[in-house]
Amino acid sequence: MEIPVIDFSKLEGEKRSETMALLHEACEKWGFFMIENHGIDIELMEKVKNLMNVHYDDNMKDKFYDSETAKTLQKNEVIKEKDWESTFFVRHRPDSNINELDRLSHDLRKAMDKYIDQLIGLAEKLSQLMCDNLGIEKDHIMEAFSGSKGPSVGTKVAIYPQCPRPELIRGLREHTDAGGIILLLQDDQVPGLEFYKDGKWVKIPPSRNNRIFINTGDQVEILSNGIYKSALHRVLAMKDGKRLSIATFYNPAGDAMISPASKLLLPDRVRFQDYLNFYTKTKFGDKGLRFQSLKNMSNGQM
Repeated sequence: MEIPVIDFSKLEGEKRSETMALLHEACEKWGFFMIENHGIDIELMEKVKNLMNVHYDDNMKDKFYDSETAKTLQKNEVIKEKDWESTFFVRHRPDSNINELDRLSHDLRKAMDKYIDQLIGLAEKLSQLMCDNLGIEKDHIMEAFSGSKGPSVGTKVAIYPQCPRPELIRGLREHTDAGGIILLLQDDQVPGLEFYKDGKWVKIPPSRNNRIFINTGDQVEILSNGIYKSALHRVLAMKDGKRLSIATFYNPAGDAMISPASKLLLPDRVRFQDYLNFYTKTKFGDKGLRFQSLKNMSNGQM
């Protein structure tokens, strides 16, 4: 099963329509995909990954292997309520906490801020492309997510350490993401991430060639009235090598009210006889236009 790859460089040329169709199918049928030629500074991406690995080795590794989770694994029992991961979270928007994380080096904080500035631009572009494909105003997602202070943006940094007994514990248990658009900068060597599609777990390969992995969260599914899906996923613990995951969440503000975009809703509370009367006049016309006309009628626009 080959994961969709969206080449952003083709959005500006004669293959735009084909690329937009591929993006729509990826959001509708998969809920996850990879993007390449995305415009994020490649050297900056590599710098962030390298500095994160150094930070883990210097500040997190020993603490993790001395943790209750690691000690519980020694009991030789299946662990269902814990994950084999070492993590921390950075808030970026609307308020940043990166300077409060005093164990992060100055170089890492500086690189992370630059990376996030570029990544937010990519998230906004993605949201506009999704809106175009859904047939709603291109800034609808951005505006719906804004609340009173603008969208919430944060990054979960997770390292999945080498695990001596991966059959006893998940790296991260099965779940969908609560938020909006997730942009993942991940390890280019060690696998482990899996997404669920059509009754099977799909193995997500390491992100070679500086691709960024994207998945959509629950709020995109709500806003799109179920057209776009949030996909179930998990991370397996691995015996050979540790895996780095830098997942940035472009989410609604905490006070944002999310609902399906009105243009994506079917007519509401239509009396069947009224529908039938209208149907006899438009039977051989487009069903979508018929539904839209009924919506307009119910809203007093006709």
